[in-house]
Amino acid sequence: MIEVWEKLDCESVGAVEIEAIETAVESVFGRPAVDSPMRIARLLADEGAELRHSEIMELYLKRASDRPYDAVFVNLFDLHDLRAALRSIRQMENLRRKFGAESDREGLRLLRQKTIAEKETKLAISKKNKTDDHARLEAAEIAEWLTIWLQSPELFDNWIKLRSASSDFVSKFGSIEQR
Repeated sequence: MIEVWEKLDCESVGAVEIEAIETAVESVFGRPAVDSPMRIARLLADEGAELRHSEIMELYLKRASDRPYDAVFVNLFDLHDLRAALRSIRQMENLRRKFGAESDREGLRLLRQKTIAEKETKLAISKKNKTDDHARLEAAEIAEWLTIWLQSPELFDNWIKLRSASSDFVSKFGSIEQR
């Protein structure tokens, strides 16, 4: 980034310069390597660049408005224990219904994609030998819940009532409150 900035040979840095740096970084390292405009600006300021703050802020805000789903998903997944996971899945179901009612295919796609990623994380935890037995069992259970919800979200609430009342579940985890 510094190298590109130096090649631009400019007295101050604004939106045009930030975008040129982003393009150069993306062409060499790929899109995931591109930092936010604010991080690039901070790096350049640390190297002595004079910033055109208003342009950089406008670019940042424009980019933030291009991600309308970020706020929806920011605190959706709390899977640290069974009760929290159950609350999260119920919130996910409310969101799924909202997206469905609005015919929001992108929202539905993102919800499914993020849920699959969370399920994969729980499956990985359930297979780690360094994780204690209870945590592994709980992670596997939550992964199963997410699988059921992904396959049949309309049936999940009835299924979880039956599952949490089963002797297998109670012997492993005790009871969880149904709300």
